[in-house]
Amino acid sequence: MKKNTPQIGELGPIYTQFQDKPKDAIKHLRKMKNGECTNALFREEIGYIDFVWGEHNDETNNGYGLKHIISKHENEIKELGFEVEDFIPIVLQCGDYSISAQDSEKRVLEGKMFRAVIQTKWKGQQKTWLLSVFDLRKKSPK
Repeated sequence: MKKNTPQIGELGPIYTQFQDKPKDAIKHLRKMKNGECTNALFREEIGYIDFVWGEHNDETNNGYGLKHIISKHENEIKELGFEVEDFIPIVLQCGDYSISAQDSEKRVLEGKMFRAVIQTKWKGQQKTWLLSVFDLRKKSPK
């Protein structure tokens, strides 16, 4: 059986076999450490969301995509009793939807403890993708 070779885009290989399979998409990108999984998750108010591997700068602690989420927030997610591949789909499906007040190209999905940010552009072009997920507990008084 011949394996399909993925197309290469600006973010690396484009994996199309994970439509509506967010957990599998996350696991695949963790293994490959490159590329994007298109249409990994559908949310009514947003449509399909792509997952990208992305970048993370250890010195500045800035970045985007799964690499950034894993590097910066994996321990926080584990403190809540989840693995990244289980937690992200829950936040994306169950978070309250809003449009960012600071940036109209960003969509926010938020719960009591975490916020996910979905970007709707990539270098000026239409693309809906997971930018970051982060912990809100630090901002709340304990």
